Amino acid sequence: MRGSDGRFLKAFTANLGGGSITRAELAGIVYGLDLAWEQGARKVILQTDSSTAKNLIDKATPSNIHFTQVAVIRQRLNRNWTVRIDHVFREANFATDYLASMGHSQSIGVHILDRPDTKLLYWLMFDRVGGETPRFVRA
Repeated sequence: MRGSDGRFLKAFTANLGGGSITRAELAGIVYGLDLAWEQGARKVILQTDSSTAKNLIDKATPSNIHFTQVAVIRQRLNRNWTVRIDHVFREANFATDYLASMGHSQSIGVHILDRPDTKLLYWLMFDRVGGETPRFVRA
C-alpha cells in the first residue's frame, strides 16, 4: 500500500503453498483489498499485472474455476468505498513483484509488513520516480 504521494504505508507477502498463478493473483487482490479496508482507505487504485485476473473480476461466471475467489473480490468491491482496478505491466510495479517473490521464502500464510526492508525501499523509490526498463514483446 502506498499513499497518494507514493510513500510506503503497509505491505504484505503471502505463501499460499501452491496452486495456479491465477489463483495467486486473485488471492493477492483479496488480501490487498482487505488490507486497504482495514487501514481505512476509501479511495483505492488497485494495480494488477494480471490481465487474466482483471478480466475474471469483470466477466467471470459461476461456471469458471476461479469464480469463488472472484465472488469474494466482488463482495469486497461492493463495500462503501471507491475502488478502481487497473492493469499495469509488471515493469511498472517492481515493488509488488519483489513482494510476490519474497512470499515464496515465507511460511504459509499472509505476512504484513509495517516497514519496508532495504530492497523493498529501493523498488518503491524506483517505481515512484518512474524508473524505466525495457519490455520485450514477441512479434
